[in-house]
Amino acid sequence: MKKVPLLNIEGKKVGDVELPEHFEAEYRPDLIKRAVLAIQNNRRQPYGAMPNAGKRASSRLSKRRRSYRTCYGRGISRTPRKILSRRGLNFIFVGAVAPNTVGGRRAHPPKAEKIWDQKINKKERKKAILSAIAATAIKEVVKKRGHKVECELPIIIESEFENIKKTKNVKDILIKLGLEKELERISKKKVRAGKGKMRGRRYKKKKGPLIVVSDKCNLMKAASNIPGIDVVNVRLLNAELLAPGCMAGRLTIWTDKAIKALEKEKLFLEK
Repeated sequence: MKKVPLLNIEGKKVGDVELPEHFEAEYRPDLIKRAVLAIQNNRRQPYGAMPNAGKRASSRLSKRRRSYRTCYGRGISRTPRKILSRRGLNFIFVGAVAPNTVGGRRAHPPKAEKIWDQKINKKERKKAILSAIAATAIKEVVKKRGHKVECELPIIIESEFENIKKTKNVKDILIKLGLEKELERISKKKVRAGKGKMRGRRYKKKKGPLIVVSDKCNLMKAASNIPGIDVVNVRLLNAELLAPGCMAGRLTIWTDKAIKALEKEKLFLEK
């Protein structure tokens, strides 16, 4: 089994940690993508048009020659119409209801009853998480995601890190771990191109390191103010956290207790 250095909160090596078998899993980007898309689809809010939208006007128009309010002999197409106004015995019609008319219904509107959920096999989901965990230890894959990292991967730090209560102390520790360029990268945000600017998502932010802890701790609150950084309990890991946007290789910082929990509880392994 591969050994990696164990770092303290000063960024200095204090020992070695033997990596569990999770980090030896096969890298499967296809499985990771499938698991991430399943999570995203299951989170979607169903939406749809009002069923009678565009059909609320009376558009019954007689085509018979001697009927009252007929369009017979007027030289107009058979589009469903409603009366706009009247001049003596002459009626002025405008199109209604049909999809090609102003104010008419949509040809194929989104339907609220559509089921967005995607199912995924338990084994597939677990394999996807294992594959994403293994990808966090491959430097080429991590760098391809855009992370600025030079140190050995995966980064494992003493569990004392979980007790940090202040955001500035968390930043200082990350700088000592050699992630100064990474913090600079995730601090920038850009204005989104396109209509999304008007729809409550004006800015695009970058995803930074994921910190994996052994249990609920002070660090979860302390790191929440740093943009791009997520802190998660090792038992609640999923494919989307490890591979945002279906791209595996997120820079991940593990506490030594989280690594022990992975190994001891055999998390995500087939039982």
